Amino acid sequence: MPPSGLGAGNRSFVESCAMNGFRSGPSIPHGEIPDSPALPVGTPSGKPPEGDGRPAADPEPDNGPATARADRSGSADAGPARTRRSRYDLLAALVALAGALLVTGRGWLDAHGRLLGSRPNDQGFNEWMLAYAAHAVTHLENPFFTTLQNAPDGVNLMTNVGMQLPGLVLAPLTLIFGAPVAYLFFITVNLAATAYAWYHVLSRHVVSSRMAAFIGGLFCAFAPALVSHSNGHPHITAQWLVPFIVWRVVRLIRGGAVVRNGLLLSALVAVQFFVGLEILFLTAIGCAMGLLGWLIVRPRAALAAVRPLLGSLAVTAVVILLITAYPLWMQFAGPQHRVGHPGDPDAYALKLSSFVAYATESVGGGPTSARGLVANTTEQASFYGWPLVILLLGVILWLRREVVVQVLAVIGVLSALFSIGTTWTWGTRRTDVPAPFALIKDLPVVDSLVVSRFALITTVVVGVLLAIAVDRAVPALRRSPQGRPLTGLAAAVLLVVLLPVAPTPLPAQGREPVPHFVTSGKWHDHVAEGRTMVPVPVKDMTSIYWGSAALAGFAVPQGYFLGPVSKTDSTGRWGVDPRPTAALLTAVARGERDASISPAEREQAIVDVRHWKADAVVLPVRTKKRELRTVLDALYGPGQRIEDVWLWDVRPYTR
Repeated sequence: MPPSGLGAGNRSFVESCAMNGFRSGPSIPHGEIPDSPALPVGTPSGKPPEGDGRPAADPEPDNGPATARADRSGSADAGPARTRRSRYDLLAALVALAGALLVTGRGWLDAHGRLLGSRPNDQGFNEWMLAYAAHAVTHLENPFFTTLQNAPDGVNLMTNVGMQLPGLVLAPLTLIFGAPVAYLFFITVNLAATAYAWYHVLSRHVVSSRMAAFIGGLFCAFAPALVSHSNGHPHITAQWLVPFIVWRVVRLIRGGAVVRNGLLLSALVAVQFFVGLEILFLTAIGCAMGLLGWLIVRPRAALAAVRPLLGSLAVTAVVILLITAYPLWMQFAGPQHRVGHPGDPDAYALKLSSFVAYATESVGGGPTSARGLVANTTEQASFYGWPLVILLLGVILWLRREVVVQVLAVIGVLSALFSIGTTWTWGTRRTDVPAPFALIKDLPVVDSLVVSRFALITTVVVGVLLAIAVDRAVPALRRSPQGRPLTGLAAAVLLVVLLPVAPTPLPAQGREPVPHFVTSGKWHDHVAEGRTMVPVPVKDMTSIYWGSAALAGFAVPQGYFLGPVSKTDSTGRWGVDPRPTAALLTAVARGERDASISPAEREQAIVDVRHWKADAVVLPVRTKKRELRTVLDALYGPGQRIEDVWLWDVRPYTR
């Protein structure tokens, strides 16, 4: 995801580093920070600027932070500079949007008839969540828990990425055009907005070159990490607040108004909490890694900044706890809450070799390029290729005297190491040698993370390092006697390195149509609001798609979610075991048993529809297994055909 990384901060971070001695060269003691222009972090060579040691004025680039300062000074050039900056910003936004549409375009060709990406179940799950959010808005229902899925026990939405805030904002779109359109809009905007957000923060606060910021922002959004998660994980790709959160954390280092800084940060954190809690947690981890890196490379400066930092963080913590008290209770103690992530954490871990391979949906990759290196196509959070890894090592070596680069290197290495799981491995086979994640795997909350997603932090580090490297390289090349040829050569090298990592369009596949009986609203005549409709066969995703198409107007059995093993065991698991009648109907649909029904099975069928609080059992007419209709007639009496479904009214048994 990334989130984060302290180095993904801003020019304020650079200024803070310089003013607190967080750089190569002499330091200014904490408490003696002047209000005059900040010390530059270093020259393009990575060395401190020469001179008498006094704060030096920033160079005047054509754009970037210096131009912004000129605008505020009211100079004669302010108008043209502001216009030029606005044009750059607009171009960056348009390119980011074009890139996002390139990735998601195949889904837009038929939003209601296609599923985007390689993980259709994940898309179906998120469409249902958006549909439920719209339903919760219009019916004033609990956005953190519902019994409209997995009826009657329900689903804890805080442990299932409920996306409360996106669902609320997108509710009008969902209600008018349907959940598939709202989902595609969300997944597309996430990529574009994340790219622009990183460009904005980098160009205002980290680098002077807007081109450098543009390259860094595009990488943060269109690297394999976010493109792979666009296969069904909009809560992971919604990272447009991350650069601003990191920026505000970095600003805390400078001290100042403790309460004001804490409140500003808490506002951003609160919004991200309701957009995607996992990204917020990873952002916090990335920032903690950045502080650790700062402590390692400049311990005196880091310790000097502890007091203002902790003061503002304390304000933020208090405000956030007040805002999120109920959702956090729901997350950790509410009904249907879970503990941990199902299965072995290493099942989702990366391999060391995944950092030098190419992702499935990248120019340099293909269907087999990531095989064996990661659990599935959504978790390809590294996959930079050898050329980019070598370039990054060269950048770190070249700019090794810049503290921001040193800190970024610490963040990038730590997050990469955590992403490989509990044991070391290079190829596809794991060793028995413990790896760093083994030290923290059992910590609360950490045990619920998907291990590979630590590399989302690494991706941000790479993007910021690229921006810094381009920003430092361009002036150096221009000063060289062979500036133009060298600049062209450097651009060609960068293109060769980054092109293989560039995304390709996500695949799309047709979706099984939902009966017109559901999409037309005819179901209202047979199923009361909030009561259960049972699709046959009782499949998890069939329930999800039907419920989503009806904007969660009726409840569905089973579903696609994470929940506890039982009411007495909160260990996380996928879904629930099917009821006996659901298992019977599935077996008939698969041809694993005949259509004969025993008296005991009929009695159980009545018990199960009562358990589901069902009003109707519904079988699509197009179903090829005629035995299913025979079985349902035997269980509930003769069904009736209504439009394109057969319906069994079970209200006499359940009311």
